[in-house]
Order: sequence, then structure tokens, then C-alpha cells
Amino acid sequence: MVYAIEVAERELKKNPVLHCLGDIVHNNMEVNRLRQLGLVIINHEELKTLHDCKVLIRAHGEPPETYQTALRNNIELIDASCPIVLNLQNVIYRGYQEMLPMNGQIVIYGKEGHAEVNALKGQSNGNAIVIGSTEDLHQIDFSRPVRLYSQTTKSVEGFRQIIGMIREQMEKVNPGKEIDFQWNDSICRQVSNRSVQLKDFASRFDVVIFVSGQKSSNGMILYHDCLSVNPRTKLVSDPGEVDLSWFELARTVGVCGATSTPMWLMEEIAAGIRKIGA
Repeated sequence: MVYAIEVAERELKKNPVLHCLGDIVHNNMEVNRLRQLGLVIINHEELKTLHDCKVLIRAHGEPPETYQTALRNNIELIDASCPIVLNLQNVIYRGYQEMLPMNGQIVIYGKEGHAEVNALKGQSNGNAIVIGSTEDLHQIDFSRPVRLYSQTTKSVEGFRQIIGMIREQMEKVNPGKEIDFQWNDSICRQVSNRSVQLKDFASRFDVVIFVSGQKSSNGMILYHDCLSVNPRTKLVSDPGEVDLSWFELARTVGVCGATSTPMWLMEEIAAGIRKIGA
């Protein structure tokens, strides 16, 4: 996401206006800052009405239909998709082609409706099954082959649990038979490794201020990781949300954030807290 912001800033130095398909990052203050520089956020319906312009694709990636629309409307796409996401799209596309003659299923562990998941699902012509938790496993036909993938920002522990339960159910439905079940660990280690580091960080302070937009998938995962080791972890998206009462009897305060949280915002919030301490 940092790369997508850098690309947007570079383009806006050359052109007064740049369209971006969806929020470039799940942080309102950062989006507003870029809007002031000339970034225009559009949705997919608005994309269809544009012609002969530049449009930025954010880190989450896009389904094939977006590229087809751009070709029809002579739109130059500036693709800032995360390389890990792009690779996963290709892997799912190949898996879907393999599953077609086998009557198999593509299963994606992720959040239904999330931009990255929409792009991944698009590689299966919209036929992939999206499961957000073990409660959604009933959507799978365990008598048929399964290829399992994960949204890059999901938790490793959750993915392993899903793997175990799918394998267990397929073995139960196909007793004595070899099951056809394969999975691809596509979880971004920048997020999963950050989880371990943030838990250690959060445990060392009386109060932790976690800075993230509430629409950020990895932000919510990492926030709850901090909360699990420090119940005085507070979620904010801008300096105005900081509550003085949180710091009663606190001697130390830590400020951290999601992978998509800009450093300038965390520093601004930390500076405000230092003033309170002074």
C-alpha cells in the first residue's frame, strides 16, 4: 500500500488529477491528504463512464473485468497491485482451469466483498466459494476436489484451522478413498510476522494506541492481536479520537498501527500524547 501511495504522489506531480479505483488505503486522513493533491476516488460504475484518462489500481488488485473496461474506454491503467496479490491471482486462475474438467471447487479463505477477494474471485469467473470462518464450510461439497487459497491478510492460525477442518470433512465423506485436496499458503508474511512483533510491543506498555482505519482487514487483525495481550489497547483512526481518560494511572504509552497506516499519522498522534504527558 505504501508503494501505491508513492505511485499516486508521483503521478500527481505530473498531472493535476488522477483517478483511483476505490480508496487507495483504508485510512480516511491519508485519503483526504491525497484528495487535496488531486486524487479522485471512483467506483466501478464510474469507471465505465470514463474515457481517455489515467486510473490507478490500488494494492488490492482488480478482476479481469476491470482491465476489459479499460481497453474498451482507452483508459491507461497505472497498476500498483501488490506483487504477492498478482501472483496469487495467477495461481488461482491456473487452479480454476485445472478444476473445470474435474468438477472441482475453488475456495478462498477471506472476507466476502473485500476488494482483494473480489479480484481473486474474478480469476474463477466469479465461481469461487468465499469462506470467512469455519461457520461457512457448509458451502463446500466435500465429495468433490478442492483447491484452497487465502486472502493475503488473513491470519495463519485461522488458515491452518480451515485446512484441518476441510481435510477432516473430506475424509469423513470419502471413507477409504484418497481425497483430492490441495491448498496454497498465500498469506503475506509482512502481516503475519508483524503480528508477533506487535504483540511483543503491546505487552511492554500500560496503554497502546493502535492507529488504523476500521475498513482495513489487516488493521483489524493486528488491532485484536494487540488487544489480546493488552486490554488497554485503543483503536483510533485520527488524532481527534484520542480520549484523555484512557491514560489515567498510565506511566507508559505505545503507538503503533497497521501496515497501511502512514508513519506521519502515527507520529502526529504520538506528539499529541506527549503533550498530554507534559
